[in-house]
Amino acid sequence: MKKTILGVLFSSLLSLSLLAQQDTELYLTGISTTDGKLTFGTPRNVSNNEGYNNQPSFNDNDRLLFASTRENQTDIAQYDIQTDAVKWLTDTKDGSEYSPTKMPNAASFSSIRLDTDGLQRLYVYPLEGGDSKIAVEDAKIGYHVWYSETILVATVLVENRMDLLVFNLEKKTNKVLQENVGRSLHNIPNTELVSFISVANDTLVVKSIHPITGTQETLIGLPQGTQDICWLPDGSILTGLQNYLLRFNPKNDTQWKDIFQFSDTNIYTISRLTVSPDGKKLAFVTDISPPKLIDKQMEDFSKKDLTAFTSYFSENVIISNFPKDTLYTGRDNLRNYYKDFYTRIQKVEAKALDRIHLNNTVIDHEQVIMDDKTKLQAVIYQFKGGAIESMSFIPKTKANETEVEKIVQQQLDTYNARDIEGFLATYTQDIEIYNYGGELRSKGIDALRAGYTDFFESTPDLHCEIENRIVLGNKVIDHEQVTANGNTFSVIAIYEVENGKIAKVTFVR
Repeated sequence: MKKTILGVLFSSLLSLSLLAQQDTELYLTGISTTDGKLTFGTPRNVSNNEGYNNQPSFNDNDRLLFASTRENQTDIAQYDIQTDAVKWLTDTKDGSEYSPTKMPNAASFSSIRLDTDGLQRLYVYPLEGGDSKIAVEDAKIGYHVWYSETILVATVLVENRMDLLVFNLEKKTNKVLQENVGRSLHNIPNTELVSFISVANDTLVVKSIHPITGTQETLIGLPQGTQDICWLPDGSILTGLQNYLLRFNPKNDTQWKDIFQFSDTNIYTISRLTVSPDGKKLAFVTDISPPKLIDKQMEDFSKKDLTAFTSYFSENVIISNFPKDTLYTGRDNLRNYYKDFYTRIQKVEAKALDRIHLNNTVIDHEQVIMDDKTKLQAVIYQFKGGAIESMSFIPKTKANETEVEKIVQQQLDTYNARDIEGFLATYTQDIEIYNYGGELRSKGIDALRAGYTDFFESTPDLHCEIENRIVLGNKVIDHEQVTANGNTFSVIAIYEVENGKIAKVTFVR
């Protein structure tokens, strides 16, 4: 059954290094409010740039600052919403800039510069060009927000953590406000407070603080898998989880509420968010979607670019044959395997003939040409944190694919008709049902009958539509959209057919 996104648990990793860059894109969407309910327009990609595009902040209602890569460095760009044009504001050959932030009451912005000599400091830059100057000399600042023209609240990197400090630039003093904090700092609208993320025991909590008095208040814990927020003018908070937007109003809410889900498949995992001063525009960052990453990975694989190809995989990636025959683990072993592979194979080309995508899973029906040989296979890719965490190969077996598909389609038709006897007739007596990863859910036709008889009788609206289907040898891989009791959810089912009947089903959710 469909569950609220808040029920899904994700591990949260606090990134302290500005060098840990992934391919990301920056999107912009409109915000409107009707009877207190927020609605969001169609998002548009405003960076459209290969590589890292991140850390947005509004200069004003019509101009958006962000960090973006070009020519192997990261510079600050400005997007003009009215003209749909991007203008580069920095071009520092001996360093890269991050986290651009409009200066209060000044035609300038501040930015973290990571110099090629390893120094990481806060600089101030004129918006219309000119020489930059150091704002804070002796602090390795990670993220920052201006409290006033002379008061800066910033995170400072200390050993393996970040601490929250307040700097008085006029008096040249600073004070630690809180140890071990996250990266999201904001002025709270219509108050004298700043919000920050407190980090303790792998738990992230949104807190407010008065930078002068140091008075703190706990507001709300962040859902696992998030570490970024922004404030709306009405005093409520937004965060992103996967492709959902969540809202919390400290005045009257006790928990986060799901308020919107983006249907654009390019919106994969929402991270950095910022709202325009008038509250009518939202900018946010998203990782490159899994299908796009697979396309890039496949392109680099075909180029035999070992470094680029292996960069798409996590450090502890698991490589296996379906369903759970592990071949090896780790990116280093992956690199060694394909280094030898490229030595043996002179020409290689891979392309996707068909594709199924659901959440963090991509299943490709691939054709791979290796010198004078052509191989068909399916590959299950699973993602975590913007990288491939597992890759499982499904080889093509010899089978009458027409007959294989026919029995699976018969199973679907009888399922939709809620014909329990016809449905069970498509399965073997010792049918096995698994969750992806090897967990056995059900074994035997009697268990299947017990599980589906009452379900068929109590679900008059039961219906399954096939979004996409891959037929490979004795296997049928269906991307299914199921409606039951007023709810609709998606699932991938991998059917394995033996002797004319379905012998095994694996569900990927």
